[in-house]
Amino acid sequence: MKNNVSENQIVALYERLSHDDELQGESYSIQNQKLLLESYATERGWFKFQHFFDDGISGTRFDRPGFLEMMNGVKDGLISTVIVKDMSRLGRDYLMVGQLQEMFRQKKVRLIAINDNHDSFKGDDELLPFKNIMNEWYARDTSKKIRSTFQAKGKAGRHVASSPVYGYIKNPDNKEQWIIDPEAAEVVRYIYRRTVEGAGPYHIARELEEMKVEMPAVHLQKLGLGLHQKVHFEEPYKWWGSTIIHLLDKYEYLGHTVNFKTQKHFKDKKSHYVEPSNWVIFENTQEPIIDQATWDIVHRIRGNAKRYPNGRGKVNPLTGIVICADCGRPMHCHRTSNGKRIDNYVCANYTKHPVGTTCPTGHRVRAENIMELIRQTLCEIRAYVEIDEESFLQEIEQSSKNGQQEEIDALKRKKELSESRVTELEGILCRIYEDNLVGKLPNNRYEILSRQYESEQSTLKEELTVINESIQKKQAIVKDGKKFLELIRKYDNFDEITPYMLNVLVEKVVVYERDRKGSVDTTQRIDIHFNFIGDYKVPQEPLSPEEQAKIDEERAKREAHKDRCHRHYERYKKTKEYDNYQKSYEGKRRARMAKLKAENPNVYGISIAQYREKVGEPKTAEVVGLV
Repeated sequence: MKNNVSENQIVALYERLSHDDELQGESYSIQNQKLLLESYATERGWFKFQHFFDDGISGTRFDRPGFLEMMNGVKDGLISTVIVKDMSRLGRDYLMVGQLQEMFRQKKVRLIAINDNHDSFKGDDELLPFKNIMNEWYARDTSKKIRSTFQAKGKAGRHVASSPVYGYIKNPDNKEQWIIDPEAAEVVRYIYRRTVEGAGPYHIARELEEMKVEMPAVHLQKLGLGLHQKVHFEEPYKWWGSTIIHLLDKYEYLGHTVNFKTQKHFKDKKSHYVEPSNWVIFENTQEPIIDQATWDIVHRIRGNAKRYPNGRGKVNPLTGIVICADCGRPMHCHRTSNGKRIDNYVCANYTKHPVGTTCPTGHRVRAENIMELIRQTLCEIRAYVEIDEESFLQEIEQSSKNGQQEEIDALKRKKELSESRVTELEGILCRIYEDNLVGKLPNNRYEILSRQYESEQSTLKEELTVINESIQKKQAIVKDGKKFLELIRKYDNFDEITPYMLNVLVEKVVVYERDRKGSVDTTQRIDIHFNFIGDYKVPQEPLSPEEQAKIDEERAKREAHKDRCHRHYERYKKTKEYDNYQKSYEGKRRARMAKLKAENPNVYGISIAQYREKVGEPKTAEVVGLV
């Protein structure tokens, strides 16, 4: 049968070779495929042909350059015949190959697969679909073998990544081992240090850009590593906040090997991230860049509340550290609206609408009071340690044995109750299902009860997950007075508490409601939890009965005076005079604030839009002038 080739059409000779096909021998090479296809075409008098080929590309992909060029010719009507060595050269996806065959039929393009003895002009080949399935099965089987090889390598503790992470390079004497890259490692340490000092990812990125530090992709490219070997970077110093965040989450900087963080699916060349619980981690396989203490501090900071700036564009260093004692949520920093610009912390849940339902009170406390309390407590600990270090270490050791175990035991008791209730609910669901099945329980009633019990069971299972995580975290925490002493001995005094000192020394500050809400002159419990020693208070000399009685008497007098003042205030609030005063005061306050903002706009009334414009974040119409 003659080929219906017009003068403007050509015969396409398509060759493809993947890395797996190279193992099959020389006959699969691109050169031998070309010789075979040319010989076949010339024997039949088809001298007007053109080669299209893809070298080193899998048949499961159909974005191959040579293949796409050929298919464009088919669509434009420039190709009359397509010749391949066998159908696997066209592709190893039987659905896609089937669609290609249908396209060729509609375009009246002849398809010839030499080794498969297929010629579309000779009619349908009933066995061809099965051959296409076998071709895909071969690719799938090869994929499984390659994956199993990587699995075995990764589970043996060897690095499966093609390139080391930023901060490491391969050891020239042993490619399986990573060693520290001094230049990049110093940048990594700088990023972690600035995070501990309170700087956010965006600000760190801008600092590195100003310092003319090459971004990781550029640095790795110069070393011949990474995935961007042929990319031209117009801005080699352009760091992004997301890059900083990515580097802050690298377990490898602790000296560990982390395998199987991503995975690929068959016929999907894009890597997909997997849950951290499925990672395989081998500890202490290379020299660490970051120590465990710094890692823990950084991720405690990152896990706390977002460090939003106050109205002056500044972030209070206590943000994310101050915790509400009632609901456990981080407290937000607010400032007074009287022009004094005093930072106050208020529970984030208290202000949720309707106010007071999620958390009963605001637990308001001044930031400067917390900082002063931290400073005083650190001074007291330092003085106590210098007098009797041995007693301090013994107290910490005993506290670790008692307090930690009590919390773990309480969580375990709660876990047992929840597990018992989950099992009980499973039995109840089975019984109501059987009652509904035999007609004892109406369908509508069964659906209501089923939803209620399943909802309760689901909630309990979520709580069990949280409880298990809490138990694991508390079991991993070991109080160590010696480590805390190493930290505080780095500082000569605590006259000024810097953000770095605060994050290194303090884990969290738990704030309770004032004994008398709304009163400035009152007592308020604040627990300071330090790193490695927890909520530690220096032992105080007990007061004598006479001294304690005198203190109680003075406190009772103050409280009685406050009660009288409060009753007088409540009566005053109901008068017209009070309303007039409030209107007058509000007008004066607004006028004073307007004057202050006009005289010094950099200090008073900077808006979120202005702040974000300054730091480069997206603009918003929200403005914080008065709180």
